[in-house]
Amino acid sequence: MISVTKLLLGTDNFGDSLRYRKSSKHTVHGTSEGYGPVVAWNTTRSCNLKCIHCYMDSEAKNYEGELTYEEGKSFIEDLGRFKVPVLLFSGGEPLMREDFFMLAQDAVNNNIRPTISTNGTLITRKIAENLRKIGIGYVGISLDGLKETNDRFRGKKGAFDLAVQGIENCVAAGQRVGLRFTINRHNYKELSEIFKLVEDLHIDRICFYHLVYCGRGQQMMEEDISHEESRKALDLIMEKTLDFHHRGLDKEILTVDNHADGIYMYLKLRKTNPKRAEEIYRLMERNGGNRSGMAFANVDSQGNVHPDQFTQNHTLGNVMKRSFGEIWQDTTHPILGGLKNRKPLLKGRCSNCSWLNLCNGNFRGRAEAVTGDFWQSDPACYLTEEEIGMRRNAV
Repeated sequence: MISVTKLLLGTDNFGDSLRYRKSSKHTVHGTSEGYGPVVAWNTTRSCNLKCIHCYMDSEAKNYEGELTYEEGKSFIEDLGRFKVPVLLFSGGEPLMREDFFMLAQDAVNNNIRPTISTNGTLITRKIAENLRKIGIGYVGISLDGLKETNDRFRGKKGAFDLAVQGIENCVAAGQRVGLRFTINRHNYKELSEIFKLVEDLHIDRICFYHLVYCGRGQQMMEEDISHEESRKALDLIMEKTLDFHHRGLDKEILTVDNHADGIYMYLKLRKTNPKRAEEIYRLMERNGGNRSGMAFANVDSQGNVHPDQFTQNHTLGNVMKRSFGEIWQDTTHPILGGLKNRKPLLKGRCSNCSWLNLCNGNFRGRAEAVTGDFWQSDPACYLTEEEIGMRRNAV
């Protein structure tokens, strides 16, 4: 995850304290010394929508074998003992669990900051108020474009309007809320309008996700934008971020799942604002790039632990059989052990890139989906051959 506002403007938000800690690059088991990883927990596979890019391949039905409330509570207490700083409740649709608020309270009771990733369609004013009262740090609501585009992707007419109502309910309740937007060929040209929506709805935060090919999203491999379009998208994101700042609008803007973004920003500002470029470099170096299997973990609805939510084809253990901390520190697993010291294993462009210390090989899930090799180059890296061969002090 790249904080565009942090890199361009030096602003501070909660997540920045985890992403850019000075000691973060020196630990392989968590966000920084003494803290475990951020954990995304797919609390249920059930969902009231059927998004075509869903990595969980969810439907509106019950799935067997999901953690019960008591098992979930025990799991959260285990995360507390491992000093996990943030627990992201995800799905499916996490609000379809009747015990969601009990589980969120358990996170608070164990000194873990609860956040939620939701489609927003179930957030009434009362639910929004309950989210705020219980101490949910952030509600991330997914949209895939404007009304027609979103409803087609979400598989339900009216999903856009319901999600917008959910956003408005959060804003009215004083609950911090943000958009989660996955960029693809079908919504790429709607980016400017999405920024307008953020402003009009008084949204605090927006995360722009690069498409990852897994789950139903694997069928969308050919629907990703081109490398040139990725560069143009980031140009626009940078431009709009600066525009918000100059107009006094306090918005947190992030990109997710492609650390080439940070390097691209560094190289661009090196030409126009060398001093800021050097600060970007220091922040990216401190961040250490992709940290799946290190500072980020995923646990699915049945308790299986994965390096991240997009590599659920690799299971590291199950929290019903071993503690999360024990699983997370077991480097005998070839994937987990490899991720914690991945640079010698990387192949292709990644192995020869001058910026490897900033991106850490980018996203392994995409590499495996396209090539069949977990350690091959990430095909979504849009840096040119000339750019990956550049050096920090090159003219």
